[in-house]
Amino acid sequence: MRRVVADGEAQHAAFDGDTAYTGPGRIVNSRFLDGLDVEAAKRDVIARAERDGWGAGRTVFRLRDWGVSRQRYWGTPIPVIHCDACGIVPVPKDQLPVILPEDVSFDIPGNPLDRHPTWKHVSCPTCGGAARRETDTLDTFVDSSWYFIRFASQPQDQPFDRAEAEKWLPVAQYIGGVEHAILHLLYARFWTRALRHIGQLDVSEPFAGLFTQGMVTHETYQAADGRWLAPEEVRVEGGAATIIDSGEPAQIGRVIKMSKSKKNTVDPEPIVAQYGADAVRWFMLSDSPPERDLPWSEAGIDGAWRFVQRLWRLFQPAGAPTTGTDETLDRKVHQTIAGIASDIEALSFNKAVARVYELANAIERAAPSATRQAAIDRLLLMVAPMVPHLAEEVWALRGGAGLIADAAWPEVDPALLIDEAVTIAVQVNGKLRDTLTMPRGTAGADIEAAALASDKIIRVLEGKAPRKIIVVPDRLVNLVA
Repeated sequence: MRRVVADGEAQHAAFDGDTAYTGPGRIVNSRFLDGLDVEAAKRDVIARAERDGWGAGRTVFRLRDWGVSRQRYWGTPIPVIHCDACGIVPVPKDQLPVILPEDVSFDIPGNPLDRHPTWKHVSCPTCGGAARRETDTLDTFVDSSWYFIRFASQPQDQPFDRAEAEKWLPVAQYIGGVEHAILHLLYARFWTRALRHIGQLDVSEPFAGLFTQGMVTHETYQAADGRWLAPEEVRVEGGAATIIDSGEPAQIGRVIKMSKSKKNTVDPEPIVAQYGADAVRWFMLSDSPPERDLPWSEAGIDGAWRFVQRLWRLFQPAGAPTTGTDETLDRKVHQTIAGIASDIEALSFNKAVARVYELANAIERAAPSATRQAAIDRLLLMVAPMVPHLAEEVWALRGGAGLIADAAWPEVDPALLIDEAVTIAVQVNGKLRDTLTMPRGTAGADIEAAALASDKIIRVLEGKAPRKIIVVPDRLVNLVA
């Protein structure tokens, strides 16, 4: 199976396992599409098809009518009454909301509202004759498809205030699992457009941005008789699983999203009790990009716990104030502040966590100084959204005013975001042969001289002078031999 979408830096042509990669990436092994992302490649193919006359781009909508009634007790009652003389009559406004009866029986399959002896029998609001309530209830998606409009406006006498809702909508960022992208998102868009169509709301799209998060996954386990087993019922050693109570062998199945029916769920309470909520949060933020599935691992949570302990030790109040500066550490701090802020805005929490690791390592290596103490103070503010319990405790120990959750994000000095030194690639005939670390803005002649003086380059050139030298300041030198 040849790879056609590369995952990050993975440019290899064949798959390592037996599962295709379905995430975002760059096209590979596809000739003229190589290097494009998936969406750009689609546009390119359509453009070529139209230009060469062998195809045309077309948008296909698959929306269909939505049957919103459900034959079950649980749900919002449909507020209509059936009268043999008057037909379908709306429930009068002063009789809303319709309240479901509580004395229902679920011992027989089917809708218990249909079997209720009294609830469904009412008088017709129009003619006063004998009538019956609608016993179907609404699909629960009917309620969840417009909750965001109600959040934006909560008048007492109507579902929402149009002017107030339009002031707040659309929602800036929608976050949900892949099942939301297919179901809830579709219904919410359907509902919003329906309201616009009947003149109740001048908003066509309910959400301005969509982010689809991955699922938390785990291995599945089955007994010999086919019963699904929970992870706490199984002991896994050396790639083999046994049932703890009986010692019988268990079959290890696929790693899939956690599911109650497959019992491959992990109860968070004992994990939080053992490691603390902050360590669990840190692990889930750090383990993978939030758009990817997260395989649950006890080994991963143990490593997260150890780092949280490192932070706790690093944040302990110091003794007497220390003087002195450390320009390298100061530059690293400001670059980290800007980087983490950008990562959080982009929902790239694992990248933000990686920056925290780097800065914590730099602080631990640095000699005592006023700069180091200031770096610790700023690091505390940066990790507060990720490990809030630890951060609030340390904030109080260090004499912080109020809550750290209310403290301002540390400010950035733009001048410190630019590295004073840059790494310059040295190529011979387009192939990387060496790198140079030089001050930013070094003159081209000086870069050329440093490249020609490199021992590695001298060996590659075998004493011959290059025919041509191309210098791209602060980036690379290419010697054409």
